[in-house]
Amino acid sequence: MTRFISILFLFIQIGLSQKILIPMDQVQKDHLKAYGTAIWILTENINVEWILNYRGGSFLTDSYPEVERECRVRGVSYEIIDAEQTLTIYNEVEANNMDVVLLEKAPKIAIYTPPGKQPWDDAVTLALTYAEIPYETLWDEDVFNGTLSQYDWLHLHHEDFTGQYGKFYRNYHTAGWYIEQQKQFEAMAQKLGYHSVHAQKKALAQIIKNYVTNGGFLFAMCSATDSFDLSLAAKDIDAAHSVFDGSPIEKDAVNKMDFNQTLAFTDFIINPDPMIYEYSDIDYPPSDNPIVRGAEADYFSLFEFSAKYDPVPTMLTQNHVSVVKGFMGQTTGFNREKIKKHILIMGEDPTTPQVKYLHGNQGQGTFTFLGGHDPEDYQHFVGDPQTDLSLHRNSPGYRLILNNVLFPAARKKERKT
Repeated sequence: MTRFISILFLFIQIGLSQKILIPMDQVQKDHLKAYGTAIWILTENINVEWILNYRGGSFLTDSYPEVERECRVRGVSYEIIDAEQTLTIYNEVEANNMDVVLLEKAPKIAIYTPPGKQPWDDAVTLALTYAEIPYETLWDEDVFNGTLSQYDWLHLHHEDFTGQYGKFYRNYHTAGWYIEQQKQFEAMAQKLGYHSVHAQKKALAQIIKNYVTNGGFLFAMCSATDSFDLSLAAKDIDAAHSVFDGSPIEKDAVNKMDFNQTLAFTDFIINPDPMIYEYSDIDYPPSDNPIVRGAEADYFSLFEFSAKYDPVPTMLTQNHVSVVKGFMGQTTGFNREKIKKHILIMGEDPTTPQVKYLHGNQGQGTFTFLGGHDPEDYQHFVGDPQTDLSLHRNSPGYRLILNNVLFPAARKKERKT
């Protein structure tokens, strides 16, 4: 009788109105633009339900003509369902490893990126642009001026927070773009009152860490992941070679790293040699000695979590597949032995020490790191042409990025400013 009353009450709540279901399984024509559509619906002050583990993490919302029109314009598959069909979905969710998360407000998104960078220089920027999700860009001066508190979600462009200019010295230090970047970074450091780029970038990393501690959502890929933690660990140490700042490396800098300051990694050994491409032994496989298996043979597996008891990792791993194509980068993946014990591993290559996808808490906020440069460009090189996402609209790797963009909308939380 109690069960009957609960179902009857739910049916009354649903009412007789129709719903729009945006499926995220194999029938979806454009998974990436579906995320943009969900964000657009939120900007129209219409709530969206994210049905975790149901047909690849589908979206459900009230039926409005403008929502249907937006789906058609964006090429997003959708279905009109009635109250009985909606009730059937809720019953299926109740009986299985599924759950419903209410999305109420579109997150305000920022990308930390150097001036003049093009969308194809960064997979997240590319994904947001293709999915038509609004975002703003900011750079060092903006961060130091306190603008981070205005944003719910921050992505770090493939930045080098150690002040070593991406460790491109050996191959590119005479290239025009490298020389201009060095001048740009040095000018900014001086403007902000720092004697070197690495000193300024370390202070910047601390501001970003404080943003997360106060409730911000941080997402990073490739070299922005490990170089960020290296910068935090070297807070009071000169670990940059003299070719980068004109001063010698501090004696025994390798053994003076403070792992208590880092977010995700510990017990790593830095490599300050400017002639070696690798930052430390966090990266696996190492960039200076990569294991290139080829896109056809390189995959990583997503973990399955309890939707009802572990909604956060469940949201971040929503996909229409459980095995995702691997992709390389300056930081391709993370050595399992260098990850702090409390960090949640969400995707890994079970045949190697490589962890591809991880998540953690820092104070009131969270951070998520994804290894690799571009989910649809297996071995990305400097100067490679941009990825055309219209050819990869169902990309599982890009879906992981967009899960993170949508994640803050599922959690209303007051943050310190």
